Amino acid sequence: MMLKTIILVGGPMKGTRFRPLSLETPKPLFPVAGFPIIHHHVEACAQVEGMKEVILIGFYQPNDALNRFITQAQQQFKIQIRYLQEYTALGTAGGIYHFRDQILAGNPDYFFLMNADVCGDFPLKEMLQFHMKKPASTYCTILGTEATRQQSLTYGCIVESKDTHEVMHYVEKPETFISTTINCGIYLCSPTLFGPLEVEFKKNLEQNYNCDYNTAPAKEVIRMEQDIFVPLASTGKLYVYHTDRFWSQIKSAGAAIYANRHYLDLYQKSHPERLAKNSVGKPQIRGDVFIHPSAQVHETAVLGPNATIGKNCVVGEGVRVRDSVILEGAVLQDHCCVLDSIIGWNSQIGVWTRIEGTPNDPNPNKPFAKIETTQTFTNDGKLNPSITVIGSDVQVPSEVIILNSIVLPNKELSGCYKNQIIL
Repeated sequence: MMLKTIILVGGPMKGTRFRPLSLETPKPLFPVAGFPIIHHHVEACAQVEGMKEVILIGFYQPNDALNRFITQAQQQFKIQIRYLQEYTALGTAGGIYHFRDQILAGNPDYFFLMNADVCGDFPLKEMLQFHMKKPASTYCTILGTEATRQQSLTYGCIVESKDTHEVMHYVEKPETFISTTINCGIYLCSPTLFGPLEVEFKKNLEQNYNCDYNTAPAKEVIRMEQDIFVPLASTGKLYVYHTDRFWSQIKSAGAAIYANRHYLDLYQKSHPERLAKNSVGKPQIRGDVFIHPSAQVHETAVLGPNATIGKNCVVGEGVRVRDSVILEGAVLQDHCCVLDSIIGWNSQIGVWTRIEGTPNDPNPNKPFAKIETTQTFTNDGKLNPSITVIGSDVQVPSEVIILNSIVLPNKELSGCYKNQIIL
């Protein structure tokens, strides 16, 4: 059997909820639990027997960080990885149709399609077994999971046949309640899926014929969810595979903290060697903690649970870090405290300073709770209580408190801040 994986990495967008972190690096390359987000995707794919190639599709300009990731991942996982750049945003299905010749080269039996902005314990092997048992005419299997009634309104909702798990009805982000089964943004597709993709593409061509170029939608933009899944529902060609494992979207910085916590938890079984251990002359570890080998951490520091210390970080005497991600090159000076926060690349936190956020997690003790990604602002325009995000190259002075705030890069703070965006 020959398999491929397509990872949709998107591209730079205006007003992204992931800023200021995405100002420094593309979101798919943001490190969660010590590794880029899409590293976890590639690692899951590489464990599926017969996986021959991973293709990244997006409209980012190729850069050193992306090329370095591809080179390192190829060496680690012994699998071919390529990046195909769209000339513009083509939608969740337009990109795979545009590059269909590349995807179908070598005649793969099936291919996984994964959105880069999700995280989880991906059950790819189980999805493959499920899909292979379905009729040969099946186009696609969607990975689904359960959400609350309120959460479901912000996702694609699936109504299924309980006996066969065929998708009978699909609605993307419905205005009223449809179903608690939601689309996880992970699909297993047969090559025959390109049939309905071609139909949709030709329909776009006809609709755009003789239209004003400035107002007509791009003829190659195809949305997998609205343009493909909706008409395929109840045709016997679309199915859903349920997972009860950890899954979440990564739309905001708060969601990155949530993903960090659960990926560290997964390491207990998949990669226990990545988790820091208590020993003489080492910092005190509480719960799951990842420390990059190049980081310098004082033995009196207390780390965890759910803390990640990045490459070349310096953590001083008596420092406390919990539920946080400390990015490459950051310096935490003596006795500072970092809780529910992200500290940006090469930023410096002063002595006895406290950086703290208030995570929007309604089920902090439920191991795999599905939570909504936090909006930066409330409906009335106020800053939403969330984690604190310190951008890159920020200087935070000693003996101050930064609470529920977002600090853009290259700032030198002069005092305390609460519920603010420091531009």
